[in-house]
Amino acid sequence: MNKRKIRVAITHGDTNGIGYELIFKTFVEPEMLELCTPIIYGSPKIAAYHRKALDLQANFSIINNAEDARDGRVNLLTCFDEEVKVDMGVPTAESGAAALKALDRAMTDYRDNAFDVLVSCPVCNSNMSNEDVHFKTVRHYIQTCIGEGKEALSIYINDFLRIASATEDLTMKDVAPAITSDNIISKTKILFDCMKRDFMLSEPRVALLGLNPNADGDEELQVIAPAIKQMAENGIYAFGPYRSGEFFDGNQTDAFDGILAMYDSQASIPFHTLASECGIVYIAGLPLVCTAPSQGPSFSIAGKGQADETSLRHAIFEAIDIYRNRKNYDEPFANPLQKLYHERRDESEKARFSVQKKQDKPELRNKLTIPSKECFDKTKSRIYKKSKPTSKTHQQENKENANPTEIVATNTIEMIAESSVTVKKDDRPDVTTVKTDTHQSADTESKEIKKAES
Repeated sequence: MNKRKIRVAITHGDTNGIGYELIFKTFVEPEMLELCTPIIYGSPKIAAYHRKALDLQANFSIINNAEDARDGRVNLLTCFDEEVKVDMGVPTAESGAAALKALDRAMTDYRDNAFDVLVSCPVCNSNMSNEDVHFKTVRHYIQTCIGEGKEALSIYINDFLRIASATEDLTMKDVAPAITSDNIISKTKILFDCMKRDFMLSEPRVALLGLNPNADGDEELQVIAPAIKQMAENGIYAFGPYRSGEFFDGNQTDAFDGILAMYDSQASIPFHTLASECGIVYIAGLPLVCTAPSQGPSFSIAGKGQADETSLRHAIFEAIDIYRNRKNYDEPFANPLQKLYHERRDESEKARFSVQKKQDKPELRNKLTIPSKECFDKTKSRIYKKSKPTSKTHQQENKENANPTEIVATNTIEMIAESSVTVKKDDRPDVTTVKTDTHQSADTESKEIKKAES
């Protein structure tokens, strides 16, 4: 059994932001190295510059491959050797390109199973595009690289709620056309499945917010409400639509495990209002567990030592928990027991263990067997104990010398034996009649015996 620590890949983010400050402050505590093995995807030169500018006591080991990472150390993997100008607090094309190179190297190593989970430090989406890549968000980039055709969903997570948006990265004028039944069902299902597998909730409840202020517009009545009904029929516990203002003011969030908002601001504003320090963003629906701090690159405080590393620490904790939950959830389904029988009913195997019923033969049911003459011959021989006659003359002499009583008894037995035949069930006489005739003949014979004796 492999007992190595979970390997956490951390991309350095925008090099002019607070990425390196968050990393150094997070791993100052030795307990973090007991929990996992960090692999920082970045640049040793830039890391050294930030360490000196921030005057932090941070040690790291430089490696060229993720396989060289060692437990108990902060491993810094060199993603590029080019000189990059560091201008604290100013987003530039160079700082965005450096963030993109770190992400790209991490995606390459993930395909080789070099690490277990990914944590992305804050980036600036506006300066990461170049001639070859049209960068939208970290979620979109990772989904394109390793999504395998699956759709990802960004979920804001803190101590109070888990909330996602049905229409990510859209302007307000494009939100209403994107509210379709298929989109609502798809995003709700990702959120529902994520809470079952990644957070180990057996029957999660999802609340859907309305698009309009009073949640009574055409989108709610014609799209959201019918979609909720359809999902309920398919075993997804979805409820709503709710008015967003009353939903958060009335503390209805405690009754649900997840919330699906209709647009970004509807999700991000209450999220940051309720918790601004420990919130994270989790990218659900992907084979790779990927989290990030909910804060941005914070250029205004970059290089000043004022950044709070709590969000990054929680992102690492959450990534490790989700990774373990997935393993525990998938383990029972990894090696299922083989079925005793095939899906197609095969009675041949079951017949081996079944008790065969006795089959009645038709010829036995339709016939009535009466004792044959041989039975009476054996009976007669036991009664009289006579030797078998050798000739006809000898039989006649015995018959002439016999007692009259023996003669009558012998004739009676022979009459009964001759009348013993096998008849069919339909042709046999009435049992009552046969018994009556037999008694009458027996009475008559007994009277003749008495006369003979007298």
